[in-house]
Amino acid sequence: MPLPARLHASPRRDEPVSVDTGTGEVRVPLALYALDEHRGDIELVLSRVEGTTLSALLAAHLRPRPRAVG
Repeated sequence: MPLPARLHASPRRDEPVSVDTGTGEVRVPLALYALDEHRGDIELVLSRVEGTTLSALLAAHLRPRPRAVG
C-alpha cells in the first residue's frame, strides 16, 4: 500500500525515548499520520551526535523571539 506524500509524525503517547548507554544511540517512538488518520508507527533512530545536533536545532527554533518595541 503506497503512503500519501503528506505524512507527519508525532511522538507516540506513553512510550518513552530509549537510549543505549554504550553507544549513545537514541530511539524516539513516532506515530505517522496522513492528516488525522493514523498510518503506522516507526522509530526515529539517532546517533549521539545526531541527537545532540537535533536537540540544539529544536531548542534554537523553540526559543521565544524578542518582540519589537515601538
